[in-house]
Amino acid sequence: MRGWVAGVTAVAAGLSLSGCVVAVGNNSPASLSPAAANTKLAGMQYLYGSVEADAISRQAWNALVSYAADRVRRPQADSVVLAQGSSLESPRFVPCAGKRPAAVFDVDETVLLNLGFEYDDLTGRSDRDFSGRWRAWEQSDGHAVLPTPGAVAAIADLRAMGVTVIFNTNRDDPAGAARVIDAAGLGPAVHGDTLFVRPDTGNGDNKDPRRWQIAQRYCVIAMGGDQLGDFSELFNTSATVAQRRARADGPRIAALWGRGWFVFPNPVYGKALKGSADDIFPADRRWHPTGEQ
Repeated sequence: MRGWVAGVTAVAAGLSLSGCVVAVGNNSPASLSPAAANTKLAGMQYLYGSVEADAISRQAWNALVSYAADRVRRPQADSVVLAQGSSLESPRFVPCAGKRPAAVFDVDETVLLNLGFEYDDLTGRSDRDFSGRWRAWEQSDGHAVLPTPGAVAAIADLRAMGVTVIFNTNRDDPAGAARVIDAAGLGPAVHGDTLFVRPDTGNGDNKDPRRWQIAQRYCVIAMGGDQLGDFSELFNTSATVAQRRARADGPRIAALWGRGWFVFPNPVYGKALKGSADDIFPADRRWHPTGEQ
């Protein structure tokens, strides 16, 4: 989900990921290219270049298709969409009675990779306005995207088993969103039917109202995204790094990962990329060699 995160990426990615560039294998500071000094690069190396990210994506899609097939064979009473008024501590779910199955996906860095935009973000001038560049990207022809590894086959499999595939994105331009989904080989996507965009409900980046609208019509048996807001806005309320992480670990929520909720890797941007060393590492799990610091 490509949100309005221009400022977060460079600082957080540099803190949490740039060490990987200099500490692995034969990479020494002297051997780094000028581009490797860019604090955005490490996350992009991983997500857009590595076989590891490719494998994680395929793993998620394979698991999602297997889970959805089981739900189609053995329907359950409830969807995987949290009901209005629910909480992460005591989750309740929208019921499925009489509804056809659907799977709901974020678009950016979930079903497709924004290679062109991120290349420009990495190599272009740093003084440019983010929102203007993103608006131009939304209106582009879609030639500079790729589907996430495994997405094309998985979405085709879902449709073949009778599951309606619905896209819920925080892009603003419905025509551009439909165009890029088609360009990635994942369409069709019809605005107001199988495609929902940020302005549709007047709630900004909050996807919950769109999810509830979808869940009124369909039994949502699976959801996929790269940010936890792709599953519930409850994850996006103010919290420390540790508190936010704990929200995913409550017994009822933890049971959903890989069983209805499927997360795709994104170390490039988003709410996950925040926190200082003191925020990230518990005080009782820190270490230095004896005599150092």
